[in-house]
Amino acid sequence: MRAWPAPAPASGLAALIVFLAALEWAARSGWISPFLTPPPSEIAAAGWRMAAEEPLAAAFFTTLLLALGATAAAAAVGIVAGWLLYRFRAFGAAYESWLAALFSAPLILLYPLFLVLFGRGLLTLFMIGFLSGMIPMLLKTYEGFTSVRQVLVDVARSFNLSERGILAKVLLPAALPTLFTGLRLAFIYATINVIGLEYLANLGGLGYQVGKMYDRFDIPAMYAAVSFVLLLSAIGFYAAERLEWALAGAGGAHGPRGRR
Repeated sequence: MRAWPAPAPASGLAALIVFLAALEWAARSGWISPFLTPPPSEIAAAGWRMAAEEPLAAAFFTTLLLALGATAAAAAVGIVAGWLLYRFRAFGAAYESWLAALFSAPLILLYPLFLVLFGRGLLTLFMIGFLSGMIPMLLKTYEGFTSVRQVLVDVARSFNLSERGILAKVLLPAALPTLFTGLRLAFIYATINVIGLEYLANLGGLGYQVGKMYDRFDIPAMYAAVSFVLLLSAIGFYAAERLEWALAGAGGAHGPRGRR
Protein backbone atom coordinates (compact mmCIF):
# COMPACT_ATOMS: atom_id res chain seq x y z
CA MET A 1 0.00 0.00 0.00
CA ARG A 2 1.09 3.52 -0.71
CA ALA A 3 2.13 5.46 2.39
CA TRP A 4 0.84 9.00 2.29
CA PRO A 5 3.24 11.55 3.78
CA ALA A 6 2.11 13.79 6.61
CA PRO A 7 0.97 17.23 5.47
CA ALA A 8 3.87 19.65 5.35
CA PRO A 9 2.25 22.32 7.59
CA ALA A 10 1.43 19.70 10.27
CA SER A 11 4.96 18.27 10.13
CA GLY A 12 6.46 21.74 10.37
CA LEU A 13 4.25 22.67 13.32
CA ALA A 14 5.14 19.44 15.13
CA ALA A 15 8.86 20.06 14.58
CA LEU A 16 8.48 23.63 15.85
CA ILE A 17 6.71 22.45 19.03
CA VAL A 18 9.44 19.88 19.70
CA PHE A 19 12.14 22.49 19.15
CA LEU A 20 10.48 25.01 21.48
CA ALA A 21 9.99 22.36 24.17
CA ALA A 22 13.65 21.36 23.92
CA LEU A 23 14.71 25.01 24.08
CA GLU A 24 12.50 25.58 27.12
CA TRP A 25 14.06 22.61 28.91
CA ALA A 26 17.62 23.64 27.97
CA ALA A 27 17.08 27.22 29.17
CA ARG A 28 15.37 26.19 32.41
CA SER A 29 18.00 23.57 33.25
CA GLY A 30 20.92 25.93 32.68
CA TRP A 31 22.27 24.37 29.52
CA ILE A 32 21.71 27.67 27.72
CA SER A 33 22.33 31.06 29.32
CA PRO A 34 19.13 33.16 29.60
CA PHE A 35 21.20 36.13 28.41
CA LEU A 36 21.76 34.25 25.16
CA THR A 37 18.32 32.69 24.67
CA PRO A 38 15.55 33.07 27.27
CA PRO A 39 12.96 30.30 27.66
CA PRO A 40 10.22 30.49 25.00
CA SER A 41 7.62 30.93 27.75
CA GLU A 42 9.35 34.13 28.88
CA ILE A 43 9.54 35.34 25.27
CA ALA A 44 5.79 34.74 24.87
CA ALA A 45 5.06 36.59 28.13
CA ALA A 46 7.25 39.47 26.97
CA GLY A 47 5.29 39.58 23.71
CA TRP A 48 2.01 39.99 25.62
CA ARG A 49 3.64 42.66 27.77
CA MET A 50 4.89 44.53 24.70
CA ALA A 51 1.46 44.34 23.12
CA ALA A 52 0.03 46.09 26.20
CA GLU A 53 2.82 48.59 26.83
CA GLU A 54 4.32 49.26 23.39
CA PRO A 55 2.77 50.08 19.98
CA LEU A 56 3.68 46.58 18.82
CA ALA A 57 0.66 46.09 16.55
CA ALA A 58 1.24 49.44 14.84
CA ALA A 59 4.93 48.61 14.39
CA PHE A 60 4.08 45.20 12.91
CA PHE A 61 1.59 46.53 10.38
CA THR A 62 3.84 49.46 9.48
CA THR A 63 6.70 47.13 8.60
CA LEU A 64 4.38 44.62 6.90
CA LEU A 65 2.76 47.26 4.68
CA LEU A 66 6.14 48.80 3.83
CA ALA A 67 7.61 45.41 2.89
CA LEU A 68 4.61 44.31 0.84
CA GLY A 69 4.23 47.72 -0.83
CA ALA A 70 7.91 47.87 -1.72
CA THR A 71 7.74 44.31 -3.06
CA ALA A 72 4.67 45.06 -5.19
CA ALA A 73 6.28 48.17 -6.64
CA ALA A 74 9.53 46.27 -7.24
CA ALA A 75 7.61 43.51 -9.04
CA ALA A 76 5.74 45.96 -11.27
CA VAL A 77 8.86 47.89 -12.28
CA GLY A 78 11.14 44.85 -12.38
CA ILE A 79 8.90 42.86 -14.73
CA VAL A 80 8.63 45.77 -17.16
CA ALA A 81 12.37 46.48 -17.01
CA GLY A 82 13.21 42.78 -17.41
CA TRP A 83 10.97 42.57 -20.45
CA LEU A 84 12.68 45.61 -21.98
CA LEU A 85 16.08 43.98 -21.50
CA TYR A 86 14.69 40.84 -23.14
CA ARG A 87 13.09 42.81 -25.97
CA PHE A 88 16.26 44.74 -26.72
CA ARG A 89 18.85 42.01 -26.41
CA ALA A 90 21.85 44.31 -26.87
CA PHE A 91 20.93 46.21 -23.71
CA GLY A 92 20.36 42.96 -21.85
CA ALA A 93 23.78 41.60 -22.80
CA ALA A 94 25.42 44.92 -21.93
CA TYR A 95 23.82 45.60 -18.56
CA GLU A 96 23.05 42.19 -17.03
CA SER A 97 26.48 41.91 -15.40
CA TRP A 98 26.25 45.47 -14.08
CA LEU A 99 22.87 44.76 -12.53
CA ALA A 100 24.19 41.53 -10.99
CA ALA A 101 27.04 43.52 -9.42
CA LEU A 102 24.57 46.09 -8.10
CA PHE A 103 22.45 43.25 -6.70
CA SER A 104 25.37 42.10 -4.54
CA ALA A 105 26.02 45.62 -3.19
CA PRO A 106 24.65 46.62 0.27
CA LEU A 107 22.13 49.20 -0.88
CA ILE A 108 21.29 50.14 2.70
CA LEU A 109 24.49 52.20 2.60
CA LEU A 110 22.64 54.60 0.28
CA TYR A 111 20.58 55.72 3.29
CA PRO A 112 22.35 59.12 3.58
CA LEU A 113 21.53 59.88 -0.06
CA PHE A 114 17.91 58.80 0.34
CA LEU A 115 17.72 60.83 3.53
CA VAL A 116 18.64 63.95 1.57
CA LEU A 117 16.25 63.12 -1.29
CA PHE A 118 13.17 61.96 0.64
CA GLY A 119 13.67 63.09 4.23
CA ARG A 120 13.71 61.06 7.42
CA GLY A 121 10.43 59.17 7.19
CA LEU A 122 8.57 56.19 5.83
CA LEU A 123 9.16 57.21 2.21
CA THR A 124 12.88 56.64 2.68
CA LEU A 125 12.18 53.15 4.06
CA PHE A 126 9.89 52.42 1.11
CA MET A 127 12.40 53.59 -1.50
CA ILE A 128 15.25 51.56 0.03
CA GLY A 129 13.00 48.49 0.11
CA PHE A 130 11.79 49.12 -3.44
CA LEU A 131 15.28 49.49 -4.90
CA SER A 132 16.56 46.45 -3.02
CA GLY A 133 13.70 44.30 -4.31
CA MET A 134 13.52 45.67 -7.84
CA ILE A 135 16.97 44.49 -8.92
CA PRO A 136 16.47 40.74 -8.19
CA MET A 137 12.99 40.96 -9.72
CA LEU A 138 14.45 42.49 -12.89
CA LEU A 139 17.22 39.90 -13.14
CA LYS A 140 14.92 36.91 -12.59
CA THR A 141 12.42 38.32 -15.10
CA TYR A 142 15.14 38.65 -17.70
CA GLU A 143 16.37 35.14 -16.89
CA GLY A 144 12.86 33.71 -17.12
CA PHE A 145 12.08 35.35 -20.46
CA THR A 146 15.40 34.35 -22.04
CA SER A 147 14.87 30.74 -20.95
CA VAL A 148 11.57 30.49 -22.87
CA ARG A 149 12.07 28.35 -25.96
CA GLN A 150 12.35 30.49 -29.06
CA VAL A 151 10.09 28.13 -30.99
CA LEU A 152 7.16 29.18 -28.78
CA VAL A 153 7.77 32.83 -29.58
CA ASP A 154 8.14 32.06 -33.29
CA VAL A 155 4.84 30.16 -33.35
CA ALA A 156 3.13 33.08 -31.62
CA ARG A 157 4.52 35.47 -34.21
CA SER A 158 3.32 33.18 -37.00
CA PHE A 159 -0.20 33.80 -35.70
CA ASN A 160 0.44 37.55 -35.96
CA LEU A 161 0.42 38.11 -32.22
CA SER A 162 1.64 41.53 -31.18
CA GLU A 163 4.56 41.94 -28.77
CA ARG A 164 2.03 42.62 -26.02
CA GLY A 165 0.16 39.43 -26.93
CA ILE A 166 3.40 37.41 -26.91
CA LEU A 167 4.21 38.82 -23.48
CA ALA A 168 0.77 37.99 -22.06
CA LYS A 169 0.16 34.61 -23.72
CA VAL A 170 3.66 33.13 -24.07
CA LEU A 171 6.39 34.77 -22.01
CA LEU A 172 4.59 35.38 -18.72
CA PRO A 173 2.96 31.91 -18.44
CA ALA A 174 6.16 30.10 -19.46
CA ALA A 175 8.36 32.12 -17.09
CA LEU A 176 5.93 32.07 -14.15
CA PRO A 177 8.06 29.86 -11.80
CA THR A 178 11.13 32.03 -12.36
CA LEU A 179 9.11 35.20 -11.89
CA PHE A 180 7.87 34.00 -8.52
CA THR A 181 11.42 33.12 -7.51
CA GLY A 182 12.22 36.75 -8.27
CA LEU A 183 9.17 37.87 -6.30
CA ARG A 184 10.30 35.92 -3.24
CA LEU A 185 13.80 37.35 -3.55
CA ALA A 186 12.33 40.83 -3.89
CA PHE A 187 10.31 40.33 -0.71
CA ILE A 188 13.34 38.98 1.17
CA TYR A 189 15.62 41.87 0.23
CA ALA A 190 12.96 44.52 0.66
CA THR A 191 12.10 43.21 4.13
CA ILE A 192 15.74 42.90 5.20
CA ASN A 193 16.55 46.45 4.16
CA VAL A 194 13.37 47.97 5.60
CA ILE A 195 13.85 46.29 8.99
CA GLY A 196 17.58 46.98 8.99
CA LEU A 197 17.03 50.67 8.32
CA GLU A 198 14.32 50.82 10.98
CA TYR A 199 16.85 49.37 13.42
CA LEU A 200 19.72 51.66 12.43
CA ALA A 201 17.83 54.92 12.05
CA ASN A 202 15.12 54.47 14.72
CA LEU A 203 12.37 55.11 12.20
CA GLY A 204 9.66 53.01 13.83
CA GLY A 205 8.42 49.57 12.89
CA LEU A 206 9.64 46.19 14.08
CA GLY A 207 13.30 47.04 13.52
CA TYR A 208 12.95 49.96 15.87
CA GLN A 209 11.25 47.76 18.48
CA VAL A 210 14.07 45.21 18.30
CA GLY A 211 16.67 47.93 18.82
CA LYS A 212 14.67 49.58 21.59
CA MET A 213 14.36 46.36 23.59
CA TYR A 214 18.04 45.61 23.02
CA ASP A 215 19.03 49.03 24.36
CA ARG A 216 16.93 48.31 27.45
CA PHE A 217 18.66 44.92 27.90
CA ASP A 218 15.18 43.37 27.83
CA ILE A 219 16.30 40.18 26.10
CA PRO A 220 12.92 38.33 26.20
CA ALA A 221 11.15 41.36 24.69
CA MET A 222 13.85 41.66 22.02
CA TYR A 223 13.29 38.03 21.03
CA ALA A 224 9.54 38.65 21.04
CA ALA A 225 10.01 41.47 18.53
CA VAL A 226 12.25 39.20 16.44
CA SER A 227 9.47 36.58 16.53
CA PHE A 228 7.12 39.11 14.94
CA VAL A 229 9.72 39.68 12.23
CA LEU A 230 9.60 35.94 11.53
CA LEU A 231 5.80 36.08 11.46
CA LEU A 232 5.96 38.91 8.93
CA SER A 233 8.27 36.84 6.72
CA ALA A 234 5.92 33.85 6.93
CA ILE A 235 2.96 36.03 5.90
CA GLY A 236 4.87 37.33 2.88
CA PHE A 237 5.88 33.88 1.70
CA TYR A 238 2.38 32.51 2.25
CA ALA A 239 0.90 35.36 0.19
CA ALA A 240 3.38 34.70 -2.63
CA GLU A 241 2.59 30.98 -2.58
CA ARG A 242 -1.17 31.55 -2.71
CA LEU A 243 -0.81 34.05 -5.54
CA GLU A 244 1.34 31.61 -7.51
CA TRP A 245 -1.22 28.82 -6.99
CA ALA A 246 -4.01 31.14 -8.13
CA LEU A 247 -2.18 32.23 -11.29
CA ALA A 248 -1.06 28.68 -12.10
CA GLY A 249 -4.63 27.45 -11.61
CA ALA A 250 -5.99 30.21 -13.85
CA GLY A 251 -3.56 29.04 -16.52
CA GLY A 252 -4.76 25.45 -16.27
CA ALA A 253 -1.87 24.09 -14.23
CA HIS A 254 -2.00 22.11 -11.04
CA GLY A 255 0.28 23.53 -8.38
CA PRO A 256 2.62 26.46 -8.15
CA ARG A 257 5.19 24.98 -10.49
CA GLY A 258 2.79 24.34 -13.29
CA ARG A 259 2.61 20.54 -13.08
CA ARG A 260 -0.25 19.10 -15.04
